[in-house]
Amino acid sequence: MKRLFVLGLLVSSFIMSAQSNYDLLKHYEAYYKQMKKQGDVQGIINAMTHLNVLSPSPARMDTLAYIYMSEDKYIQALNTIGYERMVDDSDIAIEVKAVSLKAVKQPELAIGQFEEMFKRNPNALIAYELAELCLQTQKLTEADKHITYGLTNAKDDMKKAFYETQTPYEVSLKSAFMYLNALSTYNKDKKVNIDKAVDILDATLKLSPNFNLIQLTKNELLRQKQVLQAQAAQPKN
Repeated sequence: MKRLFVLGLLVSSFIMSAQSNYDLLKHYEAYYKQMKKQGDVQGIINAMTHLNVLSPSPARMDTLAYIYMSEDKYIQALNTIGYERMVDDSDIAIEVKAVSLKAVKQPELAIGQFEEMFKRNPNALIAYELAELCLQTQKLTEADKHITYGLTNAKDDMKKAFYETQTPYEVSLKSAFMYLNALSTYNKDKKVNIDKAVDILDATLKLSPNFNLIQLTKNELLRQKQVLQAQAAQPKN
């Protein structure tokens, strides 16, 4: 009799817990919809966090991580879904990991995620990210592979934004790849290839006259050339 009484209490407790959990889920689902309607990002994050606690799912985790990434909260995004390369990751998870790892200056780890993105959906925009990251890590052969792909596949309507000026601006994606090509050429031999790199920059500037970063880079390369010439002109002891 005592055992039946205890069992009854446990069953009742389970039913009450299930009902409470169901009610909370419905509450936070409604709260999430309302926060979306109001455009309250922090409210959306709070609602999705509670939903994940109450009823965890990969889709909810990915969504929460994506929201964090969209708000430039890259550490929080990575803390939500991790940074490891997983073959069964969703497309959203891979994008979050790739963009966030790049943002927190982990290019080696970011490359793996962008490679997976490219494998699933080859396109020039992802190739640009890979080329840029490979240049940062001095993987020049890999960078050239992605630059070649980009120069071949970049469409006329594709743009790339740059932010080194107070007012951000856009240039054609092909021009952006030409800029990376100049950097790669220079990095292969920083003494011999200055003129070759400058020639590429000049051609790029003709294609995109508003490409401010080209002029800055060209000026720096010409300055380095003057330094090398001055060093070579000094009498040897």
